[in-house]
Amino acid sequence: MVAQPRLICRSADLLDGGPGVRFTLQRQGAEEPAFAVRFDGRVFAYLNRCGHVPVELDWRHNEFFDDSKLYLICATHGALYSPADGRCLGGRCNGRGLTPLPVEERDGAIYLTPSEQKP
Repeated sequence: MVAQPRLICRSADLLDGGPGVRFTLQRQGAEEPAFAVRFDGRVFAYLNRCGHVPVELDWRHNEFFDDSKLYLICATHGALYSPADGRCLGGRCNGRGLTPLPVEERDGAIYLTPSEQKP
């Protein structure tokens, strides 16, 4: 069964390097926190879970970027991630990146676009 795209937010809600938008999704029978951010003009989304330990990244509600606005940072241990692909760039993530989620931007909105849903 193909899942329908799900609205996350309006495109205008995400500014380059600015606050993200939190949302939740069903995954493996559980509701999980996730977030979307805009970086270098594109939208990216990830599960809101550090690669080091399963804690949420944001240091303040919807704040995922470090002061430079170039990296996503875990508020708990300072692990740095690439906003463009979720790769671990340094800190306690020890090479474990973020889990990316499929999103698309169209018609002034951001959508979660899962390719398949298992019953």
